[in-house]
Parts: sequence; C-alpha cells; structure tokens
Amino acid sequence: MAARILVFAGSIRTGAYSGKTADVATKELAEQGADVTRISLADYPLPIMDQDLEKEKGVPENAYRLGRLIATNDGMLICSPEYNSSIPPLLKNAIDWVSRIRKDNGHPFKPFEGKVAGLCSSSEGAFAGARGLYHLRSVLMRCQVEIITPQCSVGRAHEAFDDDGGFKEEHSRRSMATVCRTLIERATMLSTRASR
Repeated sequence: MAARILVFAGSIRTGAYSGKTADVATKELAEQGADVTRISLADYPLPIMDQDLEKEKGVPENAYRLGRLIATNDGMLICSPEYNSSIPPLLKNAIDWVSRIRKDNGHPFKPFEGKVAGLCSSSEGAFAGARGLYHLRSVLMRCQVEIITPQCSVGRAHEAFDDDGGFKEEHSRRSMATVCRTLIERATMLSTRASR
C-alpha cells in the first residue's frame, strides 16, 4: 500500500519559493511511489489564534477540515519560508489551531499525534531558510509529530528553479530525493492513518 503524504507550503504568496519547492516535492514523492495530496493553506483560512475566540465560538471549521486531512495521511511534507529567522505566521497559526482540536463528533481526535513530517525551506539568502526550520521542528515535536532528520533547504531560491519548475542544481535534487525517500519509509512504518 502506497504511503499517503500531504504536501503544503508555509506561504500562499503568488510565486512563493516555498510553493515552488512544494511542487518539486510533490513530483518527487509521486515518482517514488507515494500517494500525494498537494494543498494550499489559502483554502483553509483561519482567524488569528485567540483563546477568547475559541472559548466563544470553538475551533474553526477550517481547522477541522485541515486536521481531518492530516489524519487521513501517513505523513506531511512542509515547505516553509523563513520570516525573521523563524516560522511564517500563516503556518504557525494553522498549526496552532489544528493543535487545539481534541474531539471530532464526540470522539477523541488529535490530528498531529503519531504523524511523521519532512521539512524543507527556501530563501533568496545563503542560509536557505534553514534557521526557521529549527523553530518549526520544535513546534511540531511539541504537537507529537515525528520529524525525519534529513531536510532540504534551497538557498538563492530566486535562481534555483529551471523553466520546468525543477531544481537546477544536482545537490538540491539529491537532497529532496533523500527527504522524500526517508519520509515515505518512516511514514509507512509508523502509519496511524485515520479512515475518515
């Protein structure tokens, strides 16, 4: 049975390098035999995380929609930009809301628990957005997500992609292939996929 992997970027900006990196990951995962679902966080708009709002109205339905999707996959591959050496607010907000889910239709439900994630970053700078992944890794671990060790960080992203949307450099191609292979193997081994 093919591993089911959810892929998304931490930015929804038109032409975002993290989006391009997510597209590369989607193609590589599929070539390695995974059943891939590529989404955009733009399709799951959420208010800023606010416990007063949560108390008044509950966890937003879009957080449940995203949480259910995470639960029906074996793993996630997240491609993130770096904002001020950390996690972009869009991505952090989505993680925070999904992490607040405790029940769904009266049944215990924690979408992140037991999931496996691979992380990628991209930036125009030489650090390739890797500094933000330290924080992203920490946040996801707190949510009971296991993060694989290999990661793919794409530096000088404004010149990293060819006309077909792939990576120009062999180093980036090899790095992405390693991330995808490791993620598929680990996600298959630890699958807690929900049938929803």
